[in-house]
Formats: sequence, structure tokens, C-alpha cells
Amino acid sequence: MSDRAPHMFDLGRPVRRRRPSLTPMIDVVFLLLVFFMLAARFGTQGAVPLVVGAGVGSYSGPPRLVEVTPDALRLNGLPVADLAAALRPLMQGPDDIIVLRGRGGADVQRLVDALTLLQAAGFAQIAVVP
Repeated sequence: MSDRAPHMFDLGRPVRRRRPSLTPMIDVVFLLLVFFMLAARFGTQGAVPLVVGAGVGSYSGPPRLVEVTPDALRLNGLPVADLAAALRPLMQGPDDIIVLRGRGGADVQRLVDALTLLQAAGFAQIAVVP
């Protein structure tokens, strides 16, 4: 008789367990990383504060209508190179209302640029009309 107990079976060599490959998982993680890096927005979005609603104030004084066109800014129908300088003689104070209107297919960015220019010049009351 052998030195082994009769109730044990000889199944041969124990099979070595194969470890799963991590390469496909690493590939997927890198693809997700690249996707989210390309899809993410970096930096802060610029915002232009607008006061919404009626009752901004009453309109008084000379007309101050700024028309924004794709190629020029017009003050009361006349093209101007320096909008802030052209508006100053028409203003009684910084709280006077300026009416801003887009015309002739001007895009929104052009309108926002004009609005930012007016706000940087110190004009506080700007009404945007269609």
C-alpha cells in the first residue's frame, strides 16, 4: 500500500489560476480620461450683469440710442468711433439711461461687446431693446 490515505484522490498537478489582464481596463480608463479632458470647459465663463424688468427709471434729456450693427456702432443714427466720448455730452449723470439696440444682423457677441464697453466707461443704466 502507498503512504497516502485511501480517501484522497490524485487529480494531478494543481492548476495555476490565471490572473486577468489589466491592459484593457487601463485602455478604457485612459480613453475616458482623454474624453473628459477634451469635453471639459476650462476657465470661467464671462457674465454680463443685466437688470431685468421695467421701472429702471424715467427717460429724460437728449436721445441716447446706440445701435449695434455688424460693422459699426451708431449713436442716434450717426456712426461713431469712440462711443463713450460721443455719449458724454449727452449725459447729465452716470445714471441716465442709454438705449442699446441690435440692428442689421448684428450677432449677440457684438451686442455684448458694446454693453461691456459702456459699462467699463462708467455708464450704469443701459436698457437693451429688441
